Amino acid sequence: MERTVFIVSDHTGLTAESVARSLLAQFESVSFRYVTRPFTETEEQVYDLIYEINAIFQRDRVRPIVFSTLANRALYDQLKAAPALHFDLFSTYLGELERELGQPPTGRVGRLHSVNDNGYFTRIDAVDFVLATDDGIGERHYQMADVILMGVSRVGKTPTCLFLGLQYGLRASNYPLAENDFERDTLPEPVRAYKEKVFGLTIAPARLHQIRTQRRPNSQYASMEQCEYEVRRAELLFKRMGIPYLDTTTASIEEIATNIMQSVGLQRRIG
Repeated sequence: MERTVFIVSDHTGLTAESVARSLLAQFESVSFRYVTRPFTETEEQVYDLIYEINAIFQRDRVRPIVFSTLANRALYDQLKAAPALHFDLFSTYLGELERELGQPPTGRVGRLHSVNDNGYFTRIDAVDFVLATDDGIGERHYQMADVILMGVSRVGKTPTCLFLGLQYGLRASNYPLAENDFERDTLPEPVRAYKEKVFGLTIAPARLHQIRTQRRPNSQYASMEQCEYEVRRAELLFKRMGIPYLDTTTASIEEIATNIMQSVGLQRRIG
């Protein structure tokens, strides 16, 4: 079974999509096709969207599912004419909040990601830092890092650092373990002075072999033997140096980031 899911927003739609995907992930036997319609701000756009939803309904003979965050209530009321299962992520919460706080919502578009919000610039600064210290470069900036992720190549260091920067405003660096790093009895020189910031990532060798094969098939780098060797030596290094570490084999980026923050005791810099 496949259901079409529309993400409708008068801004980027990232919040609505995140909520929709989190909820629908609970229904593993259903396949979902996501259609995003960000920056929906005019009646003409809504009319076009209604026509599109109706066409899919006529074709599939089943209602599409719509998750929306439209601050303009007139546009949302217009959208509800479409033959779909509607989830208005604003009205679900704003009514209760209005009664509790004793004031109406502003109805302004894109408040969460406003450039007038200091969190916006914190997020940009954090992502810039991640890119400037990615994959072992920029080690002179490690003293400014909130956390330094360490592990073998393709274990998930870079995407996790980017997630920590984007979602939490944290300055995350990553250091890739190379073969000569396994020959030492201590941490690699660039991160040695920052042991308290280091967090290790590991992975099942079979999964690492699969990932590396997609990148460099039939190479020594991707061979099962090499993957087993690197993972084993990396974990020995973590244990010998008392570095906390996490197995990323079956974990999502969100789960990895949350575990890191809890383990290291990090606090988010943006709300």
